[in-house]
Amino acid sequence: MEFRETPPAPALRFQVLGPVQAWLDGKPLALGSPQQQAVLTTLLLHAGRPVTAQDLVDGLWGDRPPAQAIAALRTYVSRLRSVIEPRREVRAPAELLVSVADGYALHIPRDALDVTVFEKLAAEAATARAAGEVQDAHELLLQALGLFSGRPLTGVPGPYAEAQRLRLAERQIAVAEERCTAALDIGLHAEVVGELNSLTAEHPLRERLRELLMLALYRCGRQAEALGVYTDTRKLLIDELGVEPGAGLSAMHARILAADPTLTPAVVPAAPAREDSPVTPPPPAQLPADVSDFSGREGLVAELSSVLMNATGQAVVVTSLAGIGGVGKTTLAVHVAHRVRAEFPDGQLYVDLRGAGASPADPAVVLGDFLHVLGVTESPDSLEQRAALYRSLLASRRMLILLDNAHDAEQIRPLIPGVSGCAVLATSRGRLAGIPGAHLVDVEELTPEEALALFSAIVGEQRVAAEPEASMAVVTACGFLPLAVRIAAARLASRPRWSVSDLARRLADQRHRLDELQLGNLAVETTIGLGYGQLSPAEARAFRLLSLIDSPDVPLAAATALLGVDETTAEDLAEALVEANMLECFTPGRYRYHDLLRLYAQRQNERTGDAEEQRLAVLRLLDLLLATVYNAARAIEPDDRFPDPLNPPASTGLALATSEAARDWLRAENALILGAVEAATDGPRELRYPAVDLLILLNSLGADPTHGPRVRRVLEIAGQSAGDDCEALARVHFAIGALQGLTSDFQGAEHSLRRSLEFQATADTVLRSAATNMLGIILSIGNRPAEALAFFEQALAISRVVGASIGEARLISNIARVQQRLGMTETAVQSATDAVAAARTSKNGPCLADTLYQLGVVLSSGAAVAHLREAHELYRSQQNPLWQGYTLARLSSSLLSAGQHAEAAESAEESLAIGQELDSAYCQGLANAALGEALLGLAQPARGLACLQEAHAIFTRLGVPEASPVADLIFRQHTEPLSPPAP
Repeated sequence: MEFRETPPAPALRFQVLGPVQAWLDGKPLALGSPQQQAVLTTLLLHAGRPVTAQDLVDGLWGDRPPAQAIAALRTYVSRLRSVIEPRREVRAPAELLVSVADGYALHIPRDALDVTVFEKLAAEAATARAAGEVQDAHELLLQALGLFSGRPLTGVPGPYAEAQRLRLAERQIAVAEERCTAALDIGLHAEVVGELNSLTAEHPLRERLRELLMLALYRCGRQAEALGVYTDTRKLLIDELGVEPGAGLSAMHARILAADPTLTPAVVPAAPAREDSPVTPPPPAQLPADVSDFSGREGLVAELSSVLMNATGQAVVVTSLAGIGGVGKTTLAVHVAHRVRAEFPDGQLYVDLRGAGASPADPAVVLGDFLHVLGVTESPDSLEQRAALYRSLLASRRMLILLDNAHDAEQIRPLIPGVSGCAVLATSRGRLAGIPGAHLVDVEELTPEEALALFSAIVGEQRVAAEPEASMAVVTACGFLPLAVRIAAARLASRPRWSVSDLARRLADQRHRLDELQLGNLAVETTIGLGYGQLSPAEARAFRLLSLIDSPDVPLAAATALLGVDETTAEDLAEALVEANMLECFTPGRYRYHDLLRLYAQRQNERTGDAEEQRLAVLRLLDLLLATVYNAARAIEPDDRFPDPLNPPASTGLALATSEAARDWLRAENALILGAVEAATDGPRELRYPAVDLLILLNSLGADPTHGPRVRRVLEIAGQSAGDDCEALARVHFAIGALQGLTSDFQGAEHSLRRSLEFQATADTVLRSAATNMLGIILSIGNRPAEALAFFEQALAISRVVGASIGEARLISNIARVQQRLGMTETAVQSATDAVAAARTSKNGPCLADTLYQLGVVLSSGAAVAHLREAHELYRSQQNPLWQGYTLARLSSSLLSAGQHAEAAESAEESLAIGQELDSAYCQGLANAALGEALLGLAQPARGLACLQEAHAIFTRLGVPEASPVADLIFRQHTEPLSPPAP
């Protein structure tokens, strides 16, 4: 291994033994698209060794890479570098992700990757086993297997990932075999039978697993079943492979038939009982039955088993499982308890404490029942006396106490033994943080693979295999919650005429999903309702109102606005919901719902019928967001003017001191803003006005075109409800036109912007200037420069009246573009140069980027390269990907003019990758046109012509003039192909 040591801060950690994940200083990192994760995976698994760019391309796309594969690869690497190396001031002198020759290498500490830790633990276990330390080997193997959190490299595409997935899965099963062998060596035959049954079902042709299962069954006194395993295996091997069982399996069969005494572990004979001694009652064994189809959670099962089996310290081991209703806490606890029950020879006690119901169990009554089971015929009266007697009886025993469905720490505290040797396993909706030294475990929903395995176990593998996509849609709609998956699967299993797709369609309707997830006396809604019923009125109100916004999470500031309370009260309420497991909090100050809990909360909103309270909550949030976005706009574009809102917000918004802070906030809260805008769709008209104003502002700050479909309906409904309010209609049509321009619908944009101007009075306003300017841009794109010039000059006059000096610089650069198209080349260059000078004086970064871009396009030659490079760097720092794409395409054309074909191709490929990611047709057209010409110059006529044809099809569909020169180039290529450049 060629790992390079790095300093301790920041602490990076990577996971590939399951879904690919990474953490920096304990905080999860966003690793991007599956393709980007595939690049990271390849670099991680090469353990610091360089990987060539071609190997990365082959590993990701195989023998069918896209035309822009290298550009896409560079983009992925650049994004990965910014994610794992975000703070240069604390990074090591040598970067982690480095370029090496024609490829890349990733240098991380040895223990930063879970697969490396896994192999280290497996090696240590082998050493311990060779030294005769079997118990230590067993524990090391448990730790190693506990690192798996699902199928390795879940969801990572490409042939390299698939090959590594198979390799890692093979290592997992090999180590599982070693773990089972070690378990048998230390006498855990009863505990390992269930696991071996599951492993042999999953890997039916692995004879070693069958051999271990036979031995475990035989040691449990189940000789007939052990021999049956051999018979079934022999038939399977003959039917599938035409071979007899191997030597190991055959020898085990013969030894069992011969009752080989060496198969039975040595036991110490019990002392004979005295004739006059009383009959000792059997130890209590109160555990409920284990479920036969338990699946998944291997790492958690291993962790809990290890904690409970090592309950030999100075204090009682108390392990608490907490999680939302239906997440499978009880099922997991019972499964683990059965797995370790042999470690507690004095018995197992169990009680359902009814903590989620209206009448939790009285600890005194529970203690009375426990004492009776332990042989006490008459219990003391008081809780304290019963607890003291209970602790005395357990002082010399090793028992497991399973306390299910606890209400709180006070309820279970009297039920905890007083000395070591015993172990307590408790489950509850909320976290039992009041128990000193308790091992607290949050039980989360299943992984997609685990949920699918559970669904398959109930429905049947054939039905799932026939409709894999529909099956995944079902478990996804269930939120990967075990109870929901079980109910959905049971409904399907009881309806043989239903297809999986039928069930998936029924669950796709969110309004009725909770109704579908019930069967008999089982219902997800009922289970969630038990937790909701325990909330105080203020907590229940908070639980409802925070669900009004469809956002991945809700920051504390937004929660404060929605609830209409001060920040301290809002935080207290949100944290109380987290403690009750009705909300989740993975990042301090940010709260989120499980999908099914959100649906339940929204249903409660409908049932309360308090529309006015909900309207005011959304209005308060929109008010906060609108004021904060205005603050962000002022920080990002100082001295610029923005359209005034119809109704000025009462909130002052959040303070954003710098442009970097403003961009970070906009990026972090983008989903929240869109969710708030959508929440205004079905509300009263006064909610839609601030929503439209928010969209106008976001467009001014470089909105993401991919969000277009989410907000188009909002704008259309706002327009329908505006009636004869001309000011509102002007804003709606302006926002629609801006959205259409972003998504390359130039004809639609022209119509909407003209409608906006029709509804605007003749008074000079920032909005009228913006609409006039944007209409000029659309006309310029459509090759109507004379019309465009008239609108630009009108916008410039308005801008000077309202005092928008920054807007004036942009307008002058726009005028330069149409001057160029009208043949006024020298005037155009001078106008564009003046615009850049004015922007530099203002120190407004976005304005400078825009004017530099326009100057580069006006120059349209090698002289434009430096201006376009500067514009691109500014757009990159401003996190404006769409204009990065446009600029790279223009830069490619300028590099072609300078004869730099290779650099031009590289720039165009990166532009094309951005255009495809953002689904921007115009950007893709520009990039394809430049890339096609560059490839022709690099003597790659087939690829070059294909790119030109794609560009021509895009430009023709958009109705823009760029189609004509591309068509000429295609024609010339057919009649007089370009010669390759001189060496």
